[in-house]
Amino acid sequence: MSLIDRYVLKEWAVGFVLTLSVIVGILILQNMYDSLPDLLEMGASFGEVVFYYMLALPTYLPSVLPIAFLVSLLFSLGTLHRNNEITAMRASGAGLFRISRSLWLAGFMLSGLLFYLTASVVPYSVERARTFFDNLEYAAVEQNVSAIKQQGLVYNLGFDNRKDGRLWFMNRFSERAWLGLGVNVHTRDDEGQELNRISASEAYFDDTQGYWVFLNGRELMLDPETGDPMRTIPFKQRSFEEFHEDPSLMLALHKDPKGLSLFELRRIIETVPPEENPVVHAYLVRYFSLLAAPFSCLVVVGLAVPFAVSGVRTNPMIGISKCMGYFLIFYVLISVATILGDRQIIPALLAAWLPNLVMFGAGAWLFRQAR
Repeated sequence: MSLIDRYVLKEWAVGFVLTLSVIVGILILQNMYDSLPDLLEMGASFGEVVFYYMLALPTYLPSVLPIAFLVSLLFSLGTLHRNNEITAMRASGAGLFRISRSLWLAGFMLSGLLFYLTASVVPYSVERARTFFDNLEYAAVEQNVSAIKQQGLVYNLGFDNRKDGRLWFMNRFSERAWLGLGVNVHTRDDEGQELNRISASEAYFDDTQGYWVFLNGRELMLDPETGDPMRTIPFKQRSFEEFHEDPSLMLALHKDPKGLSLFELRRIIETVPPEENPVVHAYLVRYFSLLAAPFSCLVVVGLAVPFAVSGVRTNPMIGISKCMGYFLIFYVLISVATILGDRQIIPALLAAWLPNLVMFGAGAWLFRQAR
């Protein structure tokens, strides 16, 4: 690595560490403002509070690192430009790419780091932090009988398993007891005609055996041609070994895709293909978006370098403000592409990568103009 590379990289690294520390600190304080009163109300100890925020810390990095990278690039390159150091480098024969190649290397390394975090560390952190918070909440109401009955209840839980032809509906489902109340399961043929219907006051998923057990219910057999009732079979307890639907998957489909981990999104997509259930398209778009997001660091370099070195030395904010304007367009593109992908107007993979491709193309053009 040449002297120029080391010097530029050092100037950027100092600003990056400071910027990242400040942004992460602000986000933690914001999270503490929202969740700390709840943790204290649940009786969490100091160690449990610290452990919860340590679990939640990696979840900030995918959104924070690109922003910290952008701010540090604009700050460090703007300082070099204002002090005429970039002018001196270019006068000595060094081109713009030659000056910024260490920053491109940093962008590639940050993209790789973000991809690793997104694919392995962050999903684990999201699920562990959520489980830890829920367990504290459950423990806080153990002494209150009426609160226990209402804790963790999900109302009107439905699940359409088109692959196996089963439509589920539960009046209530207890995440704490893993028990469904007022359960109805409609079994259909390939043409959608209902074949039978199982109704039970309660049902639970036996995770050791991998199937559902129904309590105090009845099975209604229907005529496959007319749909008229044929006979009813009552039961006190009955196991349905072919009913393998996982309650955690049912619950995940009723949550916002943004609140799910990459592992949970992948599991939904693999279990319920989007072509069988249109609702899953939103989860597919979110899944691909998480995988595409780390490469926004390359977009950051492509936009920040040309604008940071093109501003007037007496007022470097001109170039910086233009760069921030482009990034506003970038985030608008992300929102628009996500909406189009959710509505199946464009493929999910294209919706995830389109903003990166458009802005990277714009950055390449600006980089060429700045040369």
